[in-house]
Amino acid sequence: MNSFAFLDKAARQRGDAPALIHGDEVVGYRDFHARALAIAGNLHRLGCKPGDRVAFCLANSPRILEVIYGCFAGGLVVVPINARLHPREMAYIVANSGAKVLVHGAEYQAGIADAIDAFEGLAHRFCLEPADGASPYDDLTDARYALSSAVDVEATDPCWLFYTSGTTGRPKGAIWNHRMVRCVVMNYLADLHNIQPGEVVLHAAPMSHGSGIVALPAIARGATQVILEPASFEPKSLFATIERHRVGHVAFLAPTQIIKMLDEFEPGAYDLSSLNAITYGGAPIHVVHLRRAIAAFGPVFVQLFGQGEAPITITGMTARRHQELLDADDPRIGSAGQIRTDVEAHCVDEDDNPLPPGEAGEVVVRGDVVMPGYWNNPEASAEALRGGWLHTGDIGMFDDAGYLFLLDRAKDMIISGGNNVYPREVEEIIVRHPAVANVCVVGIPDPYWGEAVHAVVVTEPGAQVSAKDIIAHCADHLAGYKKPKAVDFVKALPVSGYGKILRREVREKYWQGHDSRIGGGAPVEAQA
Repeated sequence: MNSFAFLDKAARQRGDAPALIHGDEVVGYRDFHARALAIAGNLHRLGCKPGDRVAFCLANSPRILEVIYGCFAGGLVVVPINARLHPREMAYIVANSGAKVLVHGAEYQAGIADAIDAFEGLAHRFCLEPADGASPYDDLTDARYALSSAVDVEATDPCWLFYTSGTTGRPKGAIWNHRMVRCVVMNYLADLHNIQPGEVVLHAAPMSHGSGIVALPAIARGATQVILEPASFEPKSLFATIERHRVGHVAFLAPTQIIKMLDEFEPGAYDLSSLNAITYGGAPIHVVHLRRAIAAFGPVFVQLFGQGEAPITITGMTARRHQELLDADDPRIGSAGQIRTDVEAHCVDEDDNPLPPGEAGEVVVRGDVVMPGYWNNPEASAEALRGGWLHTGDIGMFDDAGYLFLLDRAKDMIISGGNNVYPREVEEIIVRHPAVANVCVVGIPDPYWGEAVHAVVVTEPGAQVSAKDIIAHCADHLAGYKKPKAVDFVKALPVSGYGKILRREVREKYWQGHDSRIGGGAPVEAQA
């Protein structure tokens, strides 16, 4: 089954219904379907053949979904690029994927032109507005060359390359095939939120990432998808859009966005009564923030845990289960939910031996939602998929009921005086302090302990708190070896284009001048 079939059905069943709304632009399902087939036909006319890659770098707009479904229809492989990347980072993904075509917004033209040598492998470039060296996007939607129907594909044929964020080394392209996309669609509807025909779904996060993936089940159900204006995340604009369009479901938010919503929420200022689901993921959310969010916006939060290598859902928690756990004051409200219906997952030790419930280790997963491998990277594929299980790189623990508690990334674990410390656990305590808005805990070099636990804190506006106060607060809740040895205060923490705190960027400055990034390393000066 070609993944285009979901749009094909929606166009037949709800052709006159609005599919995509962005500001004053409204695209109906019949027109959306026709534009995607035109893109497929024009790409074929340019020499693209099934299996060829087509990249895009676009700010959120209907054009993103047109390109994705145009690639599906043509049997092509779509390569979404994070719109916040530097042009040379874009060029790396284009080159690594072997993309023949790049579609981009006018705002990227200058940067691409400055780094044009790095894009030399491209056969064609299209821009949403007139630009030197690029053809107009409208050429891709020329109806004269539209396909009459989608091409036939096999379930195992690639259709999407999802490039990892590249926080360690070069980004890697996780291969998705049509079977995986079908799993994403059906599993989301079955286990997380059952989107209904005509339901209004709002996109307020990058559609090259989680929000765009949630668009797939929304299209399968013939939902109306509203794309937030402006491009940058502004909570009051979000609230106004929910009120105006009677939004039922916010497709995907990072925890940092939820915290920002809480900061600007004014009870009664907007009618948010239409909301029945807000999906969040991409990073764990601190329990104190989740409780505040449910109190402010109601029992509407849906959690998912996944990654580009196993898109959207390894574990999840429905809005109803959130409320049940909250009402019971159950600590599992701080978990990442339970293993999804058709997924297997458990934790393993350093030798890949399965661990029983209650013991922490790396989370591994298998099922049809798992990628077959990384694009042109057999070594990384073999490492990630060893033993037939995807090794997620996340340290977690399952309890007896199958709830997953994420402790941290394996590579972020702090080893202090021979003791393992998971930053996530320390952060959960610090963020409970009323003066703390956000926090990132890292290990920094220490001549005695090897690594010392160190907290970098953002305070609430106007709040006064000292490092001594934070450490004392931790001492009330944590073993002595887990509390920070020191605390720095900053105005803001660095975040990725997807809203994740860049822990390694926070950590890196403390390790400059050391010959390694583990066990304290050794000062470079000491080696002279």
